[in-house]
Amino acid sequence: MSLFKKQRKNSINLSSFKQDDKNKETNKDLLKTSLEGNIQHVKQQLGNSEDIVIREIQIGKEGIFKACIFYTDGLVDTSSIQNFIMESLMLDINPDQEQMISYQQNVLQVLKGRILAVGDIQDVTEFSSLFTSLLSGDVILLLDGYAQGFTIGMRGGKDRGVMESTTETVVRGPKEGFTENLRTNTALIRRKIKTPRLWLESKKIGNLTQTDVAIMYIDGIVNDKVVEEVHNRLDRIDIDGILESGYIEELIQDETHTPFPTMYYSERPDVIAAELLEGKVAILVDGTPIVLVVPALFVSFVQSAEDYYQRADIATLIRLLRFFTIIIALLGPSLYIAITTYHQEMLPTRLLISLSAQREGVPFPAFIEALMMEVAFEILREASLRMPKAIGQAISIVGTLVIGTAAVEAGIVSPAMVIVVAITAISSFVLPSFTISMSIRMLRFPMMALAASFGLFGIIVGVIALVLHLCSLRSYGVPYMSPFAPFIGEDMKDTLIRVPRWGMFARPRLISQKNNKREHTSAPKPPRDKV
Repeated sequence: MSLFKKQRKNSINLSSFKQDDKNKETNKDLLKTSLEGNIQHVKQQLGNSEDIVIREIQIGKEGIFKACIFYTDGLVDTSSIQNFIMESLMLDINPDQEQMISYQQNVLQVLKGRILAVGDIQDVTEFSSLFTSLLSGDVILLLDGYAQGFTIGMRGGKDRGVMESTTETVVRGPKEGFTENLRTNTALIRRKIKTPRLWLESKKIGNLTQTDVAIMYIDGIVNDKVVEEVHNRLDRIDIDGILESGYIEELIQDETHTPFPTMYYSERPDVIAAELLEGKVAILVDGTPIVLVVPALFVSFVQSAEDYYQRADIATLIRLLRFFTIIIALLGPSLYIAITTYHQEMLPTRLLISLSAQREGVPFPAFIEALMMEVAFEILREASLRMPKAIGQAISIVGTLVIGTAAVEAGIVSPAMVIVVAITAISSFVLPSFTISMSIRMLRFPMMALAASFGLFGIIVGVIALVLHLCSLRSYGVPYMSPFAPFIGEDMKDTLIRVPRWGMFARPRLISQKNNKREHTSAPKPPRDKV
């Protein structure tokens, strides 16, 4: 026999062995006809865990079939199991129905179609699907003599109810926020948008956690390419577990090496509903109240939900204030360092004399002085977040006052530097998004280093590099700085300013490319009836 034939024969034998192993593995995963064998396999795979309830029952008063119910204690509504499954199978079946069931060839379909008074029933034939449903809070029903069963949706248990959002508070507007329950969150969004075009698609991500992830968007408004890209990125995730939406964000974001977030998130249903109406895609993760939104724009992190509930002039004033506080939070200490170190001629004479007198006994240059105060304030901020709520706020206030006063009296820092750092810190709290505030806090330190090295010229170079970096970012194909760069005049109605509601008749052009116009095609002005 030639060498080629030997190799071909060996490869055929090897492939047949692999196919046999695959068939054995597939057969191993399939349910058995023996109910006792299925019960033993479930107990073995779950390690006889005490929270897995296995209840063997007899169907009908005469016990015509032997069955078993599996569920996870704490994840299901036990009263519903008692009322709609066990009573229906054990007590509510009359003798005529028992005789009908016994003569039927497909008993499972009779139980599914006529006996079980529940809504969500799915067939299950594999142990992998059985374990996923069982550990997700579903009820499993298996019958003796059948290699098929049912998964019955009766998820319940204890969870946190709908409460007010703790991170995005508003004076005027809805107070409800998302919870850790995925179905509750999707219901909150559907309560806002009552249209059949609001579509929902689900996935399970995480080899061990099997976390439910939902994708919501409005068909006819959303860009189909964005939806396809979201699916592709989620399908490429190969990880053991997903415990929070931050896992998803880090795995599917556009840019990793950037301090700016390229995915927007919120825990307010009204905010997510507004984003969906603009043509964006929402990603909901079971177990967290934080909902991700793509594509994300820079202006989205400066906007607040309350901007759209106040009058246009008030919202515009507050929004301009936020953009001004971004400049203060980013460049406040840097400008002070640059001017007092290199450009004293820019200050009025009396102010320069006052600052010089304050810094007369300070042994450190302005950069080291600002660096110490910024680091001390960041430590106090993080400590106040980690401490118990009863003492966290008091400790942060007392610590700030005591440290600031003691540092000035000891001559370590000047009073002017304490004022600059305090105003900078307060300005960072004005931004409605915590993630963009974190980005500004991170960038503050390199800007301080540039100011200490090159003065105002270093700050200008840093700002130019920062703007170029922002303009280079994209979020799912959409420019991050849109509508500033590229400049879109029509979309500027909801950026630095907010025009009245009757003037915002178009969606963002680069996000919703299929249906850019809202329901009304023109911009009708409010009626002015004469009295």
